[in-house]
Amino acid sequence: MTGRIRSLAPAVQDALCEWHRFVETKNEDILRPLFAETTVFRSPFVHQPIPGRPASLLILTTVVQIFENFRYHRTFASGTHDAALEFSANIGELQLKGIDLVKFDAAGKIIEFEVMIRPFRALEALSTRMSARIGPELAKYKTPARS
Repeated sequence: MTGRIRSLAPAVQDALCEWHRFVETKNEDILRPLFAETTVFRSPFVHQPIPGRPASLLILTTVVQIFENFRYHRTFASGTHDAALEFSANIGELQLKGIDLVKFDAAGKIIEFEVMIRPFRALEALSTRMSARIGPELAKYKTPARS
């Protein structure tokens, strides 16, 4: 995102600029302050949301290491605190497209981050690589299923 989207709150615009700086640098120190402590991550792999800043940081710092040729194409705003970021990337020879749906609080902190990816083969490849790198560590953050 090179320009600002005027309909978004100034704090949200600033946070998105920092998000893009994180994606470029892969520097977790840039990422950490963008997330509220109570943020929720919605993964394309699991039905239940994954609560908390530590889980979101773990997931996102790992994903940026796996994706190749990652780039954002378009940003859409809904109201003053919600954005959708369309992206593409590669995992090996597989090309993928995706959307990050991001909800911010009034201070510009990310309170919800949801990812959607297609095609299914690329999602499977991402799942395999994520599980190999952080599967056991991530499992401790997942909300237990209710019976």
